[in-house]
Amino acid sequence: MKGIIGRFQLMLGDYIKMIGIFIAAKVCFMLALRSNHPFEGADVWQVVKHGLSLDLSTALYLTIVPFLVMAVSVWWKRTEVLRKVLNGYYAVVAFILALAFVADTSLYPFWGFKLDASCLQFLSTPGDAFASVSIGYIVWRVVIIAVVTTVIAVLMMRRRWHFKVTCRRWIAMLLMVATVPLMVIGIRGGLDESTTNIGQVYFSQNQFLNHAAVNPVFSFLASMERTASDQTDYHYMDDETCEKLTAQLFPTTSTGTDSLLTTQRPDIIVILLESAGGEFTDIGGRTDIMPNLCRLTREGIYFDNCYANSWRTDRGTLCTWSGYPSFPTTSVMKMPAKSRSLPNMAATLARQGYNTHYLYGGDINFTNMRSYLVGGGFSQLTWKADYSQEEQQSAEWGVRDDITFETLRQLTDTMARPYLIGYSTLSSHEPWDVPVHRFDDKVLNAFYYLDQCIGQFIAQLKQSPRWKNTLVVMLPDHGINYKDIDETHQVRNHIPMLWVGGAVKTPKRISKLCNQTDLAATLLAQLGIDHADFGFSRDVLSNSYSYPFAYHTYNNGFSLVDSTGYVVYDLNSEKVIAGNSTDKERLVRMGKALLQKTSADLKKR
Repeated sequence: MKGIIGRFQLMLGDYIKMIGIFIAAKVCFMLALRSNHPFEGADVWQVVKHGLSLDLSTALYLTIVPFLVMAVSVWWKRTEVLRKVLNGYYAVVAFILALAFVADTSLYPFWGFKLDASCLQFLSTPGDAFASVSIGYIVWRVVIIAVVTTVIAVLMMRRRWHFKVTCRRWIAMLLMVATVPLMVIGIRGGLDESTTNIGQVYFSQNQFLNHAAVNPVFSFLASMERTASDQTDYHYMDDETCEKLTAQLFPTTSTGTDSLLTTQRPDIIVILLESAGGEFTDIGGRTDIMPNLCRLTREGIYFDNCYANSWRTDRGTLCTWSGYPSFPTTSVMKMPAKSRSLPNMAATLARQGYNTHYLYGGDINFTNMRSYLVGGGFSQLTWKADYSQEEQQSAEWGVRDDITFETLRQLTDTMARPYLIGYSTLSSHEPWDVPVHRFDDKVLNAFYYLDQCIGQFIAQLKQSPRWKNTLVVMLPDHGINYKDIDETHQVRNHIPMLWVGGAVKTPKRISKLCNQTDLAATLLAQLGIDHADFGFSRDVLSNSYSYPFAYHTYNNGFSLVDSTGYVVYDLNSEKVIAGNSTDKERLVRMGKALLQKTSADLKKR
C-alpha cells in the first residue's frame, strides 16, 4: 500500500502548493494596487477566505493531468519518463499562471475588472494594445513574468518520487476511479444546481475587495466559456413579461418636439471626446479642468443629465452613431454581421444629400472600426496613415489632438455643403502623453489639454462665415475610472452632451435623463428626418418620451437611473452592489428586462 499512498500524497502536495500560489497571488495583487485601492489588514484575510472556493476549484482543474500521470504510473514501469512529463507540464502551468497573475495586476488599473477573454481581442493589433504604456513598463513585466514562472516551476517540481509500480494495481486503480467523482464535485463546487461561479466569492460593498478575491485563471476560463456558448443570451423572464415591461420605453416617433436650431440642414460636426466623463467637468464639480467646455455649456444647448451607454471606445462609438445599446461582454462593432445591419446617422444623412467624412488620429482598423464606419455611411476617412511619420509618432496612440483638430478645421473650410463630420479625439487616454503641463496629475492634465484644443477650434470656427450654419455636437465616448470613482459611482458614467454653433437658436439647458444613444433620434428629429429605424434611440425633446431613464452596461454588470435614483447590478454575484433608489427592486427588474430585450435583438441578423 506504500506505493498507493505515495501517489496520493504527491497529488495532495501539488494541490496544496497550487492553492498556496493562488493565495500568494491575491496578496501580491492587493499590495501592488494599494495606492489607488487602500485596504485594512483584516481585508486581506477576508479576501483570502472568501476567494478560497474558487482557488480550490481552479487548483483541481490543474491537477487533472498529474492525476492521469499517477494513474499511468500504476501500470507503466518507466516512472522517470513520467516524472519528466509531469515536470514539463508544471513548467507550462508555471508560465501560464505567471502570465495570468501579471496580466491581471497590470490590466486592472486600466479596466477595473478581473482578467477575462476580452484581452484576446487586442492580439490582432498589438501596437494599439501597447500604446497606453511605455517600453520600460512592458520590459519590467516581462522580467516579472520570467521570475514568477521560475519560482512557481521550482516550487512545483520539488518532490520526492521514490515509488515503483505497485503490485496492487487493481486496488490503486479502484481508489483512483473512486477519486474521480470527488474531483468532479470539487471542480463543480458541490452537488447543487448552481455550479462554481465568480459571484460566489463576492462579500463586500468595496468592489476592489470582491475582485481581489476572484481567481484570475478561473475568471479567464469562465469568460472563454461564455464566449463559446454565446454570452449575449440573457433570459430572466418570459418574453411576454419582458415585452410588457419594455413596450413603452423606446418611442420611435416624435410629437411636439421643440425646435432648437435655426435650420433643418446645418453643417454637422460630431466630436467624441475620448474618456471625458463628468467627473472632469461641472457635473463633478470641477470647472478648472475643462474650462472651455464648461463655458460653452452656457452658449449652447447643454444636456446635463446624459449618461454613457458603455465603458469602451468601440462600444460608445457605435452607441452614438447607431443609437444602439451596449452589452456587458460583447462589442457589437466586432460583429460585422450585426453592425452592418444597424442604422447609422451617417447613412441616414447621406440619403438627405449630406457629404460624410470621419476623422481619427489613431489606427482606424482597431476593433473593426473601419468596417463599421464605411458600412455605416462615411464615404471618406482620414486617419493616422494619412499623416506624416513625425505626426503619427506625436502621441502613443497616434496623431496628437491639436494636429487632428487642425485637420478638422480645414475640413470645415473645404468640404462641400451640407456635410457631416465625425471625429474621435484620442490624447485623453493612457498614457496621457500631452504637450501641456497645467496639473501635476497627468490624467487631469490630459483633459485640460483636450479642452484647450476644443477652445481653440471653436474660436477659429466662430471666425468662419460657415459658423452661422454649423452645429457642433460634443460628447464623450465613455467615462473612466479615476481614483475612487468606479462603476459604483453615478458620476462615473454621467457625461456632458453639448450642442454649439451658429445654427443653435438660443442657449438652453436640458435636464431630462437620457443616454448617448438618444443623440441619433433627437438630432434627426430636429432636422425633420424620420428616425423610426433607430429603434433604441429616443427623441428626448418629444412628448412621446414619457419615461426618462438612462441605462449603462459594463463588464458583467449594468446600472439604471430614473427619477427614483439609481442602482448598479453585478451579474456575477447577482446582487445590487450600489445605489440610492427608493425602488431598487423595480429598477433591477427593469434593467434585466432591458438586457433581455436588447440581447434578443442582438441575435437578429
